Amino acid sequence: MFTFIDHYKNKVLLSFQDHPYSKNPKHVWVICRYMDQWLLTSHSRRGLEFPGGKVEKGESPDEAAIREVKEETGGIVHSLRYIGQYKVAGKEKVIIKNIYFAEVRTIEKQSTYFETNGPVLLPFLPDDVSLDGRFSFIMKDDVLRHSLEYIKQYVRTVTW
Repeated sequence: MFTFIDHYKNKVLLSFQDHPYSKNPKHVWVICRYMDQWLLTSHSRRGLEFPGGKVEKGESPDEAAIREVKEETGGIVHSLRYIGQYKVAGKEKVIIKNIYFAEVRTIEKQSTYFETNGPVLLPFLPDDVSLDGRFSFIMKDDVLRHSLEYIKQYVRTVTW
């Protein structure tokens, strides 16, 4: 388990164990690869980030992850793997998110990408995303760094 402070000075707990903070979290975040590139979305207010969002009523977190990738990027998830969970102890509420790694085989053009401007493909991520103004605050804490390390170590299908 990792503990750190995020961009907004909130305490964050991160674990790569099986659902350590909630069996039914209300949020998801999906680190995506498409054709040996990172598949992100351009959020209309926050900047570049991996797709994610809220789990809707009657939907499992896995289903929400697949839906969010489709809505925000047009990406059709080929494989989805739960890799961990994090808990943000915010000033007003606690947010728990499942973290997934998804491999996307197809990106479909859509008339809308909801609150985003659609897909963004990057061959690599900057060494220190926190110093790059293009990226959302969601990408600027240690969740991304530790998740990428975990994926690189434990998900053998990824080519870097």
